[in-house]
Amino acid sequence: MSNILFGRNPVLEALKSGREIEKLVMQKGGEGSAKKIEAMARDRKIPIQFADKAALDRIAAQVSEGSNHQGVAAYVSAYQYYEVDDLLDRAAKRGEDPFLILLDGIEDPHNLGAIIRTADGAGAHGIIIPKRRAVGLTETVAKASAGAVEYVPVAKVPNLAQTIDQLKAKGVWIGACDMDGSNYYEKDLTGPMAIVIGGEGSGVSRLIREKCDFILSIPMEGRISSLNASNAAAVLMYDINRQRNGK
Repeated sequence: MSNILFGRNPVLEALKSGREIEKLVMQKGGEGSAKKIEAMARDRKIPIQFADKAALDRIAAQVSEGSNHQGVAAYVSAYQYYEVDDLLDRAAKRGEDPFLILLDGIEDPHNLGAIIRTADGAGAHGIIIPKRRAVGLTETVAKASAGAVEYVPVAKVPNLAQTIDQLKAKGVWIGACDMDGSNYYEKDLTGPMAIVIGGEGSGVSRLIREKCDFILSIPMEGRISSLNASNAAAVLMYDINRQRNGK
């Protein structure tokens, strides 16, 4: 079954990545990046249907979460989920130690999209999410990722705790971002590494926390005791990136 991808940047990144696109619906008279999208689609022999803004508005209204189409909609194959071994193989092919992000119950699609975008920028090899009580790869996630969903593999697993055990058996260290841990900038985060980010409000679950090798905390100097999940993930991912590049 096809999904519909809206917005110039997500569609452009889908074209760049070589993702299968069945057809484009584009607003008549588009300029700038719309012309680039049209040219790339013609090069790939992707069918293009031109429509007025009202028609694109109707297509966007069919998406339950709502979408700002920016004059372009792409009918694409559903986003592919990967296996955990695919993420590890990606690291091996680059000659790098694994750098993974595990999400324990992230339900906000904007948070997941932002985390995927940061993972791409920070050089993470992939993201692991649970099948239950968590958001998956939706069109809203793709939009929030600014197209990074095309480049960062996401694995969906039935049991996050068992996945942690499997990663540890392969030599990957597991750290959770939570309260009452070591200051993240005092910890050596080089080597094979996976960081667990907890869900909005609930944080990292007790079982997952107990399975981690260490707990990392982000010092808070103000009156608010914690960061948004995607912000916390960004802080840790870029410190891992800094430490790896420094070493």
